[in-house]
Amino acid sequence: MTAHHSSRLRRQGRTSLRIGLVGLGRMGFNMRERLRRAGHEVIGYDRDPQVRDVSGLRELVAELSGPRLVWLMVPAGDPTRQTVAELAELLSPGDLIIEGGNSRYTDDQEHAKLLAEHGVGYLDCGVSGGVWGLEVGYGLMVGGDAELVERAMPIFDALRPEGPREEGFAHAGGVGAGHYAKMVHNGIEYGLMQAYAEGFELLDASDVVTDVPAVLKAWSRGTVVRSWLLDLLIKALDSDPELDDLRGYVEDSGEGRWTVQEAINHAVPAPVISAALFARFASRQPDSPAMRAVAALRNQFGGHAVQQAGPSSGTGQVSDGS
Repeated sequence: MTAHHSSRLRRQGRTSLRIGLVGLGRMGFNMRERLRRAGHEVIGYDRDPQVRDVSGLRELVAELSGPRLVWLMVPAGDPTRQTVAELAELLSPGDLIIEGGNSRYTDDQEHAKLLAEHGVGYLDCGVSGGVWGLEVGYGLMVGGDAELVERAMPIFDALRPEGPREEGFAHAGGVGAGHYAKMVHNGIEYGLMQAYAEGFELLDASDVVTDVPAVLKAWSRGTVVRSWLLDLLIKALDSDPELDDLRGYVEDSGEGRWTVQEAINHAVPAPVISAALFARFASRQPDSPAMRAVAALRNQFGGHAVQQAGPSSGTGQVSDGS
């Protein structure tokens, strides 16, 4: 860390920390850079030797002085579980792990329990901001003990957007609350994206509207549907006005499913988020078995026209129907 960074942090009343960051993918790599720009010293580990600072977790831990702080940005599920288990054996009592990936909140409780047996603290942090977070900051939702949150606050302040802390950071509750909040956040994101996508398709299908990108761009200021997601759709249309370069195939990373499952568990109506999730499933079916069944039923009860499958893409109409 440079003397300039140290003096700037002192003037701002901020503490410089030395931390470990595990996982230097699209978000982790940029988070390391944002933390360094804020004056913190970051030791990064990743399986990719081109981006890492150390060759393994043992070396990373050795580079940190106690009480250590290690931030994880690895894929949810087994990769995170394995990393937490390995660090549990390497870290010392009083050290702290912050899990910043997209783990399910129930996994957080297991991680915290395992680490507590070794005297190591645990916070879960939902992180939003994607590839744009380096420049504009990351929205942070944290779960865990208040004392641990306060200890890590210089890191949270460096990562969050500029402005009032409460507009980019929340201590959401106990262990698991941060990832639960991020799960719901991503469920809402599913619904918003689906609404914009359906609006785009309807505009594009119309003979009345002749400049769809212009309409969407006009919505970006002063309207009630303006948002960062809309801005990103406009950005995509600027380079590909018809989105012809893309396939309509959309994966889901897990949080949408978990949100719908939680809605079922709590009997909370969530029709928009549920429909958005199911729309992603439909995107992966070029020829939906369910819709073939619907077509067959309409033909059976009403004689409605159907299209026959085959190498030709003709309509294959079998009945005028009524």
